[in-house]
Amino acid sequence: MSIVAVGTVALDTIETPFGRAENILGGSATYICLAARYFSPEIHLVAVVGTDFPTEHVDLLQSNGVWMDGLERDERGDTFAWEGRYSYDLNDRETLATHLNVLTDFSPHVPVSARASRIVCLGNLDPSTQREALSQLDRPDLVICDTMNYWIERTPESLTATLKLIDCLIINDSEARQLADEPNLIKAASVIRQMGPEILVIKKGEHGALLFTDGSVFSAPAFPLEDIYDPTGAGDTFMGGFAGYLSLSRDYSSDALRKAVVYGSAMASFVVEKFGADRLLELSEDEIDQRVHNFRLLSEIPKIDPLRIL
Repeated sequence: MSIVAVGTVALDTIETPFGRAENILGGSATYICLAARYFSPEIHLVAVVGTDFPTEHVDLLQSNGVWMDGLERDERGDTFAWEGRYSYDLNDRETLATHLNVLTDFSPHVPVSARASRIVCLGNLDPSTQREALSQLDRPDLVICDTMNYWIERTPESLTATLKLIDCLIINDSEARQLADEPNLIKAASVIRQMGPEILVIKKGEHGALLFTDGSVFSAPAFPLEDIYDPTGAGDTFMGGFAGYLSLSRDYSSDALRKAVVYGSAMASFVVEKFGADRLLELSEDEIDQRVHNFRLLSEIPKIDPLRIL
């Protein structure tokens, strides 16, 4: 089953307590596609880059199974670039510079080859840009969307319009509280689902993720890792793994969605082990299967007999 990812392709400069990487391949569409490719043979990327974007990055994505006919090279400027610094608390990120460059005037063009994609991943973009891309697609089975506090604060009406058109929203806990104007995540989830998305995933960083569907709440743990080098792109990688598993299973039932959360969490746990997207370029199916198995063991509760008080 085919997947199309509409988002950003970027040049990132990242500094953590464990090192620094300059002008490396990043962007939401990049991480989504490189994670989803392990599950689906047809992954389309829709994004824009500038004149400075290295050809070897295009070749790398293409050689890893990503369909690149939706990548536009805008000759009028440079590629979207982001620079950030993380402290020892890797949940604490400081943005040092954001250069929108050609992303400022980005008007997505979904190629004919991608318009029949059954699963759509809308990476973090202006909500109006997300809707513009969605309007070019032919009745997809599942539309998955990401957003962030910037759009929640600055374009609330446009974001509300986008939420009415999607099936699944994936955001973090602080964004969920802000979007719903509700500190309690359970109540916030109810408010958000009334805005449109029937499926809601709330990521909680090192505390795992929550899945909300009709009458059901599922909690998945975060995987305990000894070595975490760079959390950039973990959320987008989660989306890629989540969408990828659903594409592979061809199933959107409650059980399938729960499994998709585990696969998304597993893929996200890999990407943080190296800078940028490097870890996503070297995984094997056995590694993914073993990580998913270990996730199950993390949260497996042994049978508990009813309490009998004498």
